[in-house]
Amino acid sequence: MENQGLHKTLKPVHLWAIAVGMVISGQYFGWNYGFSEGGIIGMAIASLLVTVFFACFIFSYAELSTSIPHAGGPSEYAARAMGPFGGFMTGIACLMEFVFAPPAIAVSTGAYVHFLIPAANTVYVTTGVFILFILVNMVGMKGAALIELIATVAALAGLALFYGAGLPHVTMDNLFNENAFTGGASGVLAAIPFAIWFFLAIEGGAMAAEEVRNPKRDIPIGFITGILTLAAATVLTLLVTAGLGGGNGKPADYPLPQALSSVYGEGSWVTIAVTIIGLFGLIASLHGIIIGYSRQTYALSRAGYFPKFLSRLNKQGIPVWGLILPGAIGVICAGSASFANALILLSVFGAVLMYVLSMISLFILRSKEPSLERPFRVSFPIVPAIALVLGLLFLYCVIRYSLITTDLPLFGTAMPLWTIVVAIYAIGIVYFLVKGRKAVSTQRTAEPNLAAGAQTE
Repeated sequence: MENQGLHKTLKPVHLWAIAVGMVISGQYFGWNYGFSEGGIIGMAIASLLVTVFFACFIFSYAELSTSIPHAGGPSEYAARAMGPFGGFMTGIACLMEFVFAPPAIAVSTGAYVHFLIPAANTVYVTTGVFILFILVNMVGMKGAALIELIATVAALAGLALFYGAGLPHVTMDNLFNENAFTGGASGVLAAIPFAIWFFLAIEGGAMAAEEVRNPKRDIPIGFITGILTLAAATVLTLLVTAGLGGGNGKPADYPLPQALSSVYGEGSWVTIAVTIIGLFGLIASLHGIIIGYSRQTYALSRAGYFPKFLSRLNKQGIPVWGLILPGAIGVICAGSASFANALILLSVFGAVLMYVLSMISLFILRSKEPSLERPFRVSFPIVPAIALVLGLLFLYCVIRYSLITTDLPLFGTAMPLWTIVVAIYAIGIVYFLVKGRKAVSTQRTAEPNLAAGAQTE
């Protein structure tokens, strides 16, 4: 077998599409659960804090990704800064984010289809869509990126239609009422995990870094345009949904059509159009995050953390087993539409832990490798310090208000989310100590530049 790297086919517009596309479903569902925690005002404050965090984080992350353009993304940054175990811990956190997010998105896709076609079986739609896009991702990165670009542009067009149809009907009574600020400061903190859903997975574009033609120039462009796009969308989505009355009552997995239907009716063309186009947003994120988890699995395997068969590439340069195995876990989770909220929280926990470890890695690398080429340099230390402080606050919020208080129905019993996290890390650490530690050491000694090689079938 000869060594083969991932193919360099992506331009800035593709990276923008992957980064925004991975996140765009967060505009269409998930975030609205935060209304139940902090009310409209509490959710707005939480979203503002989250927007500030991601603006600082993504500029800091752009420095890491351009300095170390590697498919492993955060796991490789942490390994360079903190050693193999740090890279492993960060890689597991990243996989939690990218493995649990797709089934949550698939569940919402099923809910959107059911809204359009009440006779459609939600579980069948959910699992069918997930399996379909696992298969789509086997066509090759260039084709997958083109699909992602088309779906992302369509999803943004759907948001524009939602804003145009909804803004004229926004009322102050819906925005400011007795339920607008429930829970006070605690409500704001409890809403943060759901506000994170507006931006969660934007960093996944870094996992395609090895497939970008000119990473030093293109990655900052893709990331910065991506965060600006999402920040504008977040403000408008929150304003219009809440202003139409979507902040009151029980949260739904299709908040945008639900909000429009209160004005135009469920059968109106604009409500149906936003629902149909909203499916493109969900598909864009599902498709993009599948790209992300397959590349993270591939990179962790290639580095020696996971078994080697997970880094084998087919003739199209796709890590087939890195695509299929985590996907199978996701399909099983998606098959139970009863715990989409828990899947969101597990994904958010993995993401926030990874964000914190990535910022710590940036500080360590600035000290440890001052001569490392940094084509894009963040304003140091202020911007990454803001990201790190807010990241630690968010990690506390996710643990305090989500993992400890939320149960996941499994095997006929309710298991607290924190036990799922502990079980995942316990199994992973045992594997690392027994086999992974030696494999990582051997791999890094034999191949210092991990980005240069891969294993093929």
